[in-house]
Amino acid sequence: MPTELLFRGDAYLRETEARIVAADETGLVLDRTVFYAQGGGQPGDRGRLVREDGTEIAVLDTVYGADKCTVLHRIGPDTARPAPGERVRLVLDWPLRHARMRVHTALHLLSVALPYPVTGGSIGDGEGRLDFDIPDAGLDKETVTAQLREMIERDAAVSERWISDEELEANPGLVKTMSVKPPMGSGRVRLVAIDGLDLQPCGGTHVRRTGEIGAATITAIEKKGKQNRRVRLSLA
Repeated sequence: MPTELLFRGDAYLRETEARIVAADETGLVLDRTVFYAQGGGQPGDRGRLVREDGTEIAVLDTVYGADKCTVLHRIGPDTARPAPGERVRLVLDWPLRHARMRVHTALHLLSVALPYPVTGGSIGDGEGRLDFDIPDAGLDKETVTAQLREMIERDAAVSERWISDEELEANPGLVKTMSVKPPMGSGRVRLVAIDGLDLQPCGGTHVRRTGEIGAATITAIEKKGKQNRRVRLSLA
């Protein structure tokens, strides 16, 4: 049974009641979750699971199962595992998640400031980076920072919608990443829109408005090959 991904509908949902579907040495699978599973450069969420007797289990990481349909909540190897069928409450480490949401949205804006093919990226807990395929680099940290801050200060709305696989295939320009393609095959693809600024496929979690990102600074522009430039940003 696929795990219901509640974060897809509401990235601000911090906890939920759920039922244990499977439990083994690799972790716990539940019927629903608010925890984002690692993917697209965004780490898996952490938090805790509260059992019916009030005891708590730390969730150390969250990844997709081998079937790509279930979400595995990893816990400590010596932790007592609930039995399948038990009802529990999942509680997200919200400060950590929110920091990653801010960074992820800031990176979308960075891809607007630097409209080049993206060759890689990573989302941290208050910092992140994108790698770009840029033939002639001559990037200036202060200039890119100013562009980024101007877009953040617009306080543009961030929203999501779904299109069909066929619609995405008919609009290949929506895909900015060279090495990672959006997941297809389920019949629909999720788009993240930043009002008046950006539209691209993405399965990650984002803030509701760009103003929520806060102060962003380009901290480094590194040469990683003849045409590859790594641009790092951090948030205050």
